[in-house]
Amino acid sequence: IQRVVVIGLGSMGAPVVAFCRIDDRNIRLREPILQPDALIVQDPTLLHQVELFSGLVRTGYLLINTARTFEELGIGDFAAGLGAGHSCTVPATELALHHVGRPVPNAALLGGFAALTRRISIDAVNASIRDKFGPKIAAGNVAAASEAYQHVMRELQETARAQAN
Repeated sequence: IQRVVVIGLGSMGAPVVAFCRIDDRNIRLREPILQPDALIVQDPTLLHQVELFSGLVRTGYLLINTARTFEELGIGDFAAGLGAGHSCTVPATELALHHVGRPVPNAALLGGFAALTRRISIDAVNASIRDKFGPKIAAGNVAAASEAYQHVMRELQETARAQAN
């Protein structure tokens, strides 16, 4: 994965897009990502309001912050078209509320992203969280990220078992 787009709602309720590039080397590019390798959707209410999937590469990854299934969201066919193990949902906001006490899904989504793509380890995610935050805030976010990681791993294993039968 080199190009990741994160879409959510800003504090004023308008859609906000963040671009992230992941590589082993320094990255100097600053322009928007038009064809992401992965898409993380922080708020599923945006699914049918904005043309989210137009640039996502067909071998890309999709992670959505929700407890609902892709079918319940009305995008089951699209998610299935990404291929086995390339799409998942995770209740990141609920995990954040449980572990952090606030609806801040970012760390949980990062843990879910690590499990879905296997491009970064959960240990690296948790180390970054500990480096960024003080011990009390870090502990809750590490717990949310770790639980999201486990959730996505279980979902991927269940999907693989279902496809094998």
